[in-house]
Amino acid sequence: MISVASFWIVIGFIGQAMFSARFLVQWIASERARQSVIPTAFWLFSLAGGAILLAYAIYRRDPVFIAGQAGGLLIYSRNIFFIARRRRAVATAVREPSRR
Repeated sequence: MISVASFWIVIGFIGQAMFSARFLVQWIASERARQSVIPTAFWLFSLAGGAILLAYAIYRRDPVFIAGQAGGLLIYSRNIFFIARRRRAVATAVREPSRR
């Protein structure tokens, strides 16, 4: 049986792996485009990894780590909101082209 402390260490490493994966995604996208690109997956990995790391930080009762992750979650969520809003606007424009 795994101890509670070991369980949370595993959770912390999973969060860190998800958080780190975003850089790999960004690097691959930028290499393919031959310019700096930040794909949606970057923000999704940021949100998932940040949320998992926040849970780990809360378990560890680390106020510095908690504040850092909580602040980041606001930024990641806002960027995902902007992406979703743009996609809805594009989808609406495609469905309802302007009449001239």
